[in-house]
Amino acid sequence: MRIDGPLHGVRGIASDTKRSTSTRQGGDMATPMSASSFIRALKDEGLTVVEVGDWRTHNRNHVGPWGPVHGVMIHHTVTKGTANTVRICRDGYSGLPGPLCHGVIAKDGKVHLVGYGRANHAGSGDDDVLRAVIAERALPADNEANTDGNRHFYGFECENLGDGKDPWPAVQVEAMEAAAAAVCRVHKWNAPSVIGHLEWQPGKIDPRGVSMAGLRRRIDERLS
Repeated sequence: MRIDGPLHGVRGIASDTKRSTSTRQGGDMATPMSASSFIRALKDEGLTVVEVGDWRTHNRNHVGPWGPVHGVMIHHTVTKGTANTVRICRDGYSGLPGPLCHGVIAKDGKVHLVGYGRANHAGSGDDDVLRAVIAERALPADNEANTDGNRHFYGFECENLGDGKDPWPAVQVEAMEAAAAAVCRVHKWNAPSVIGHLEWQPGKIDPRGVSMAGLRRRIDERLS
């Protein structure tokens, strides 16, 4: 895997989910919220948040820009065990330095904050998808990897093996819904601003076992 690239290297199926047509209440060019605003938004949404080390200043800003931000990206980790998952997502590994997301959503629904700013989670994706996210319209097929996603997306890694067998506890899926909604609420975005990694980069399958269309419906209900 390349530096400043995606966490996941597994090839998989293309997305067939649809998104509703809507118009953002906020502007297209959004400045990332401050770390303090980020954690406050998560807590205001009812989430239990765990702060990990120097998460507020742990980032990849020295290798590229962070912002403008346009959406939220959901991933699975392909890891087992919360402590191990949080460690990997904070520190990264050989060839892919951390942080690998902003928040890790554990099986028990707790959100562990491991970094803030540019993070190695989205990698390169489809510019047509980015335009659709900004416009909050139906996503096209992701068939190119020509646009820097780490610059433009908040990222949540969700503890799961991604094998289609590892269960997704209801409390974890509810936390995924709440975390994405928290970010959308601050930026005055709608549910179509939330996408899965599989909808951004060709060959990705995450979050396997979670319907992004279903998750967006839940986010839409929460925001309404």
